[in-house]
Amino acid sequence: MLVTVSEIPGVLRVGDLEVAVSVSDRRKSVRLTVERDASITAVVPPQLSKSELTKVVEAKRPWLYGKLAEKRELGDAPPAKEFVTGEGFRYLGRSYRLRLVDADEVRLIRGRLELPRGGSAKELVGWYRRVGHPWLSKRMRPWATRLGVEVSGLRVRPLGYRWGSCSRDGHVNIHWATMQLPPSLIDYVLVHELAHIQRPDHGSEFWSAVERALPGHEDYRERLRRAGNELWLPEEGL
Repeated sequence: MLVTVSEIPGVLRVGDLEVAVSVSDRRKSVRLTVERDASITAVVPPQLSKSELTKVVEAKRPWLYGKLAEKRELGDAPPAKEFVTGEGFRYLGRSYRLRLVDADEVRLIRGRLELPRGGSAKELVGWYRRVGHPWLSKRMRPWATRLGVEVSGLRVRPLGYRWGSCSRDGHVNIHWATMQLPPSLIDYVLVHELAHIQRPDHGSEFWSAVERALPGHEDYRERLRRAGNELWLPEEGL
């Protein structure tokens, strides 16, 4: 009897590898990803069998081990924030000192990131999302023109350990934590996701499109890999 991936639990074990599996109607092939927390995810088409996915993971085993080794090289994640005056929080690549104030909302003013007294991760994440949407919308437009794609919508939201995602109808999601990166690396995230609108896999045509839009993309990719471990992500996953 053929067992499809949709009929098995969400985690597939292949030897010493544990793969979190999700099914997407838009996928025609398997997308394997080593996330920033060193977990492995697979997005697969609905009718893929368990044995077929196992074969894909086995074939990709050397690549997966290599990516996992890279994650180990980056070391531990930064210590948790305490939300006290003087703590540093990144915005567009620069670190801004936190200041607790009597106010109703988070503001970046005169080189200080002001947080209402009693505020916490929820308020700061909300600020990153609020300022991120207009900034990213404006930044995205020339890249979409260069890549020849239409963007039908943008959302700035938590995406776990993914920088972004998109759909073929042009809806783009960007992780709010991306706003902590320098603008040049945000450009790489945007180009990567926009290129996926026409090319959903990571094949040669996809990387060629990224390279044409952003020459030297491999350098950006490496810098992004290293920057990811320095960013603030609250433990509650906001």
